[in-house]
Amino acid sequence: MPKTGFLGTAAPWIADVTLLLEMAIGVGLLAGALLARSGRHRVHAACQSMLVLLNLMVIVLTMLPSFHRVLPKLPGGIRKPYYALAAMHAALGGIAELGGLYILLAAGTTVLPEKFRIRRYKFWMRGVLLLWWIVLLLGLATYARWYVPRR
Repeated sequence: MPKTGFLGTAAPWIADVTLLLEMAIGVGLLAGALLARSGRHRVHAACQSMLVLLNLMVIVLTMLPSFHRVLPKLPGGIRKPYYALAAMHAALGGIAELGGLYILLAAGTTVLPEKFRIRRYKFWMRGVLLLWWIVLLLGLATYARWYVPRR
């Protein structure tokens, strides 16, 4: 497997793949929202569920190992943008992913007891989608800070 990326930055290839995959997931989440808006709720549910689970795999396979290398440097380096961006991206990304998984369970299954299920679907789904896009932008900023040479 190649060690250098293909986007013309100093990123390893896995960071380039992750970046493009996350951008595709973001577009897919917007497409899924449009499906719900057009009344195609079953297709919307399948689309969003698949994307939330795909995102979970990307987090576990690529982002957690990468963040694990940064974690020991956080206490002393949190004031540096290099570490602060990564920490903010990881924290908010974790919340967004957990929110997506909660919606998946609460709206799409009967696994959770009735009192834990969602009643205001639009509010929660739109909120998590907005948070997810903020996290995506933080991910782009992290990628740029880590791998794009500054002049």
